[in-house]
Amino acid sequence: MKQAHLLLVDDDPELRDLLRTYLGQAGFRITPVADGREMRRAMDAARFDLVILDLMLPGEDGLSLCRHLRAQSRIPILMLTARGDEIDRIVGLEMGADDYLAKPFNPRELLARIKSILRRAGSLPENLAGEDVRHFRFAGWSLDTQTRQLLSPDGVVVDLSGVEYKILRVFAEHPNRVLSRDQLLELAQGREAGVFDRAIDVQIGRLRRKLDDDAREPRLIKTVRNEGYVLAVAVEKA
Repeated sequence: MKQAHLLLVDDDPELRDLLRTYLGQAGFRITPVADGREMRRAMDAARFDLVILDLMLPGEDGLSLCRHLRAQSRIPILMLTARGDEIDRIVGLEMGADDYLAKPFNPRELLARIKSILRRAGSLPENLAGEDVRHFRFAGWSLDTQTRQLLSPDGVVVDLSGVEYKILRVFAEHPNRVLSRDQLLELAQGREAGVFDRAIDVQIGRLRRKLDDDAREPRLIKTVRNEGYVLAVAVEKA
């Protein structure tokens, strides 16, 4: 079985040493770095399976680095923070983090979170893997994955929430393919799916309204009875 390679980004040298030893003993390969500059250098030199990213870093902070990582790839991200504020958790997840753990934490809990994220990432079929695409164009609409902006056929920018953007991107990555609720939850929301699941139909409804898609007779996001949803139009990727 392949040994997972984890990138740990934290400016606390004692914590880096502790986690390198603990996670190493748990069977992981660990590369510890102190800041964003070292993170970028490490990612240029090696391939990683997951990034453990501290929120409070000197220079470029964890949220900015999370945004950068998510714009470049779909590598799983677990954020750490000394602050337990709800807003930090929400912002981190909205920017694309897969999980969030407040300091101080029990290393055993961190290990459990890491295994859970890697298990989810490894369970997705390869043909549902994300793509590095800047623009998706469909039915006159354009979705920019770098700015996360949706542009209408009339050239008007339509505001999307973080969750709406994630769902629409998943649809755009897999057009004309029926996606079950479970697949949408896994691809768009990860660990937060338990909360998200109760509102998925509401989120689809909001997306339809923003896309001027009649919920009674949708042309774009169609419901497939007992199966899920499908973006039923051709998508150009650039």
